[in-house]
Amino acid sequence: MEAIIHAARTERWPARIAAVISNRPDAAGLTFAASHGIPTAVVTNKDYSTREAFDTALQSAIDEFSPDLVVLAGFLRILTVQFVEHYAGRILNIHPSLLPSFPGLATHRQALSAGVKVHGATVHFVTANLDHGPIVAQVAVPVLPGDTEDTLSDRVLLQEHIIYPRAVRWFVENKLSIDNGRVHVVASAQ
Repeated sequence: MEAIIHAARTERWPARIAAVISNRPDAAGLTFAASHGIPTAVVTNKDYSTREAFDTALQSAIDEFSPDLVVLAGFLRILTVQFVEHYAGRILNIHPSLLPSFPGLATHRQALSAGVKVHGATVHFVTANLDHGPIVAQVAVPVLPGDTEDTLSDRVLLQEHIIYPRAVRWFVENKLSIDNGRVHVVASAQ
């Protein structure tokens, strides 16, 4: 989230970050956003008895800001079909693996256990099928001898901070289209 805010401001995107919303009141991103004059809100999932009730409240909070795009950054909850469909084609996520490999949690552990030589990160549109939406961008990171989950995670995170802002900017500049489940980027954007 911080990398996206920084890129949007320094690169002067034709966009405004409408708000930062978290389900955790202690999320550091809320403080960072507020310090940059970005409105914040908290919708705590613990206040709702079902995932559906939480997603409805979250959707309501998001819609108060009328965003063109919803960007998930460190939001580790599975979203309901209704929520995802409400934002179809305008909700992005970044996942720390080269999807479709290693969806879900503990991706670095999965990669190391599988013995892959290349790992990475994927920016994708969110669909009801967890970690399987149309891919916007990917970046590969070599798996080095002696890598641990932490060392691999650190190298992947550095690359995430590059590709996620780039993918968001492509969306903002209307350089993305989805055709038959595949994302196309206008050639000049690459």
